[in-house]
Amino acid sequence: MHVKGCIFDLDGVIVDTAKYHYLAWRRLANELGFDFTEKDNERLKGVSRMASLEILLSIGNVTLSEAEKLALAAKKNEWYVEYISRMNKDEILPGVENFLEAIRSEGIKVSLGSASKNSMMILNNLELTKYFDAIIDGNKVSEAKPDPEVFLLAAKELDLDPKDCVVFEDAEAGIEAAIRAGMQSIGIGSVETLGKATKVIPNLKDADLTILEF
Repeated sequence: MHVKGCIFDLDGVIVDTAKYHYLAWRRLANELGFDFTEKDNERLKGVSRMASLEILLSIGNVTLSEAEKLALAAKKNEWYVEYISRMNKDEILPGVENFLEAIRSEGIKVSLGSASKNSMMILNNLELTKYFDAIIDGNKVSEAKPDPEVFLLAAKELDLDPKDCVVFEDAEAGIEAAIRAGMQSIGIGSVETLGKATKVIPNLKDADLTILEF
């Protein structure tokens, strides 16, 4: 297949913002009087903000009203945004910028396909915005992965047929979304989790254009 477009998830592929979510959740737990470990944090992966809060409260055995829960979820998000607003180029994952340069030089179009509503701020802080022809994020889509909406919209904005696009994802739900969108996918991580992807690589550190040969 001749790849015409590459669509990248943000978190875990281009940058690691998961640690900032963890710091914000732990800060919230500490304020409520209990600790929240990295092991506890594993339970929040791929879970919505409100559902994550419910898990956190159950760990601390804390019962709150709906209004209090909404206020805490908003506070957690404010802290998270405060953390990521300080990010810089040093936090780009290894190999990402070189790979973006390589695919751009081949005339391959590039889009972001992320659920994050903060993706523009993150890409600007990382000085990566210039590599993207389209940015599809949480401000443009209503359905979460594994729904293919985010990837189909990316293909549309790139003016490409979905079958000519490749998705780069680190999450099972993202690979499932790529399959539903009719796209090839490259899983970034372990075969155990991302076995449904067309191809799985540990990271983009030594990636070159040969990974786009299917």
